[in-house]
Amino acid sequence: MIRTLTHDDFESLFAAFTAAFSDYVVPLVLTREQLLEMFTRRGWVPELSVAAFDGGAMVAFTVNGIDSDRAYDSGTGVVLTHRRSGLARAMMERSFELLRPREYVLEVIDANARAHALYRDLGFRETRGLQCWAFEAQRHIGSQAHRGSPVSLCASEPVSLWWDIQPSWQNSTSSIARARMPHVTLGNEDAYAVLFPQTGDLAQLAVRPEARRRGLGTALLHEAAAVAGKPLRIQNVDERHAGIVNFLERAGAKRTVRQLEMVRALD
Repeated sequence: MIRTLTHDDFESLFAAFTAAFSDYVVPLVLTREQLLEMFTRRGWVPELSVAAFDGGAMVAFTVNGIDSDRAYDSGTGVVLTHRRSGLARAMMERSFELLRPREYVLEVIDANARAHALYRDLGFRETRGLQCWAFEAQRHIGSQAHRGSPVSLCASEPVSLWWDIQPSWQNSTSSIARARMPHVTLGNEDAYAVLFPQTGDLAQLAVRPEARRRGLGTALLHEAAAVAGKPLRIQNVDERHAGIVNFLERAGAKRTVRQLEMVRALD
């Protein structure tokens, strides 16, 4: 049986997610609270998400998030015992029906060749490569942390004008605003960074174009690591912008996982 989800399905979804990603190409072990935070931040809408059940147990799922006229696949998985049976395709095709006429976005690790092939066959096209990074500070550079969100900075213009790239779905300002986990904003009128101290997740970092090459970005990286007290996770950076890649490499950040962003327009 395939049906849409409700909030009451979360415990079954947690069990199915844990089982489906137990042998993932990149280790993914989340607690119940971590999974709920991930889905919440990504805009999970249960009634627009789907799952397959066998004897009352959830065996496959696609968890979809919504933001305006766009939708996002926050996780598609099939438990080991039910793979190679067309369930992943069925989850996606049912999602197409539910999500029309939105643009549907997903990410797939580039090493996951089977999933990549499925999404291409379903009509998704690659839009950009997204590189993940890890950063561990070697020294402390002072700055002042302020609780809030990017829009609370005392900037004379929207900070989105400072961006050279559009943040990925989970790093968007909308996603940050949906988060249940507390975050802090570091910076001033020329530069800012948004950090989730509990996880070390650095969601956004930008410097006003006129203020670049003064060390502000590097200072914010080090301050964010100091506030978190742990290495930073810098997820899904658009690799097309050489300046950002060079900045992270010069700062000492290390590449980890590479993903492909893929999009399909649902007419």
